[in-house]
Amino acid sequence: MKRLMEHDEIDRILCREDEILPSSGFAVSVMDAVRREAAAPAPIPFPWKRALPGLVVAGSALVLVLVAGIVAITRLNAASTAAQIPTSWLSQFPLTLQGSLGSAVNWILLSLLLTFVSVKVSMRLASGRS
Repeated sequence: MKRLMEHDEIDRILCREDEILPSSGFAVSVMDAVRREAAAPAPIPFPWKRALPGLVVAGSALVLVLVAGIVAITRLNAASTAAQIPTSWLSQFPLTLQGSLGSAVNWILLSLLLTFVSVKVSMRLASGRS
C-alpha cells in the first residue's frame, strides 16, 4: 500500500507542468560565454607536413631494427645447429672481444660527444644567442 502511494506521489510530481525558468543572469552569462568562444582564435593545427618525414624515418628505423633482429636470431639458430667451433678459434676469441670492445667504446664516446654538442646548440638557440 505504501509502495503504491509512493508511485502516485512520484507520478503527481512528474505530471506537473510548471514552467521552469532559469535563474536571473543565467542566459546572459551563457551568451557571453558563447560570444567569447566565437571570438577566440582557432587552435593552432599540428604541423603534420613537418612531422611526417621524422615519423617515416622513425618507422623505417624500427622496421630495420626488427628485420636485423630477426636475421640475427635466424643466424644464431643456424650457428647453434652447425658443427662445434674448432679449438683454434677459441684462442682468437679474446682478441676479437677486445677489438669489438674498443670499437664499442669509440661509438659510445662519439654518441656522448654528439649529444653534448646538440644540447649546447639547442640551448644557445633557445636563449636567443646565435
